[in-house]
Amino acid sequence: MLLHSNILGEGKPFIILHGFLGMSDNWKTLGSQFSDIGFQVHLVDQRNHGRSFHENEFNYEVLAEDLKHYCDKHKLTDIVLLGHSMGGKTAMLFATLYPELVSKLIVADISPRFYPVHHDAILEGLCALDFDVIKSRGEADDMLSKYVSEVGTRMFLLKNLYWVEKGKLGLRMNLEVLKNEVGEVGESLPSYARFDKDTLFLRGDRSEYIGVGDENIIKNHFQKAEIATISNAGHWLHAENPKDFYEAVINFVNS
Repeated sequence: MLLHSNILGEGKPFIILHGFLGMSDNWKTLGSQFSDIGFQVHLVDQRNHGRSFHENEFNYEVLAEDLKHYCDKHKLTDIVLLGHSMGGKTAMLFATLYPELVSKLIVADISPRFYPVHHDAILEGLCALDFDVIKSRGEADDMLSKYVSEVGTRMFLLKNLYWVEKGKLGLRMNLEVLKNEVGEVGESLPSYARFDKDTLFLRGDRSEYIGVGDENIIKNHFQKAEIATISNAGHWLHAENPKDFYEAVINFVNS
């Protein structure tokens, strides 16, 4: 089974991987900007997300295998690989397993370390959405607000809404599997994993996902890693400060 993607432009391949409960559409604006300057951008839906296939097995090993299969099918090599959050963990593992395919690696607001489960309220809220009753995006937002107070987070989650059929909403994710396997999302990069090519870690200045204590962990796995901070941004740094995020990525890729 092949991952679904939206391919923009022509040129050097540039793969972007979304985070947990996200989808490739979250990256459409930045993807278009990267394609405008000579990259062939692949906005990829990871398994159980977006328009990609649903499977019960869900961990970073299979996510990396899915991406390898995708690269083989599209004959992609010399890739710029960017991943955010969960997508960053997939990108890290893929780069360490298949370094010959990756020219540069960019990891957005995630460290190689273990993270405890912290999506409980979000998953509970998504599971509470009864689409036999809910008939509009506004009604879905009202229900989700009982579990998730932050408006920006709800907007991000509700981008998954789509019309399954006339009058029937649904979510573009395999919610049952993602809820059951959420513990896999926080798993650490294997201790043996190494990638010795140029790597950029970007963190939001209002995010706690990459702290001072993570720098040694990062350098242990990624010898040539740079760590840079995006100002006025939290965990969704690419959406909260897209201008600085874009400039940091392009400066790194062109260096």
